[in-house]
Amino acid sequence: MLTFLVKHSLVCMFLCALLGFAFPVASNALFPFLPYVLFTLMLLTLIGMPMEQLIKRLCHQSIWLYALLHSAFFMTIFAVCGVLLGLSDELLLAVLGVGATGSLFATPAIVRALGYDSLEAMAMTIATTLILPVALFIPIHFLPMSQGSLDFVTYGVRLLIFIVGPILISFTLHRVVPTETLQRALLKVSPYTILLVFAFPFGLIGSYRGLWNESMPEAIVFLLIAVALVCVFFVVTFIFYRHQGIEKSLTAAITSGNRNVLLTYSIAGVLLGPAFLPLAGAMQVPTYILPVITRRIARYLKNRL
Repeated sequence: MLTFLVKHSLVCMFLCALLGFAFPVASNALFPFLPYVLFTLMLLTLIGMPMEQLIKRLCHQSIWLYALLHSAFFMTIFAVCGVLLGLSDELLLAVLGVGATGSLFATPAIVRALGYDSLEAMAMTIATTLILPVALFIPIHFLPMSQGSLDFVTYGVRLLIFIVGPILISFTLHRVVPTETLQRALLKVSPYTILLVFAFPFGLIGSYRGLWNESMPEAIVFLLIAVALVCVFFVVTFIFYRHQGIEKSLTAAITSGNRNVLLTYSIAGVLLGPAFLPLAGAMQVPTYILPVITRRIARYLKNRL
């Protein structure tokens, strides 16, 4: 059974989003536990990476230029478009929150499944995660909502727990535990990490189902916005990197399209406004069908060469 789930993991992730929508009570029951699942997945993913090579990759200027594209560029575009389209402060804040969001820590595994450089995807993921606090502070500070102003102490503690914590623990383990011992432990645990990934689409979409029950037309608008955001992330990034070849462009595009909205919510919470969680839930559908589509795109482009 586990082998089957691993083999068809990309499709199963999308099916979990549909199941979460179909069973909102179960989805909402799982939601409070997702930050713990996220912390565990981030830690296991980092432990499994060669730290020295990863640090060297993070020292490349290109990685940080990508991180600026991933957040600053898209946030600027969305801010301008939001003002021109007359979006409400709640929806604009939610959209900018998504724009600030770093990539999913499951992205390297998805990139590896496509046969591409997972270390590059991991470096991109960490870089976008490290600049998340600054990128996230901007919309929260300049678009204050009724939920209150930013509590720097709480914000700092959440950053330490969800970003600094996994990185520091992983780095320490690589320093004090022999590499062979770590690798043996990871070989036993890694097949089960896919089950952790399944929890995110299932547990996050419940808030969107709540909006769907309250107002179907509004929910459809949120879904269309979510699809548009993921498409813009993917297509624009692909175009930016197309001159560097198919592998590089698709790696950057899939990394940009996969957004770790749970981490953003775990750090900022209700400061992101009432529209963020429903939008984050709606994004589970395009986010988890994107790897399936990307695999087909990769095969198509490869056959054309």
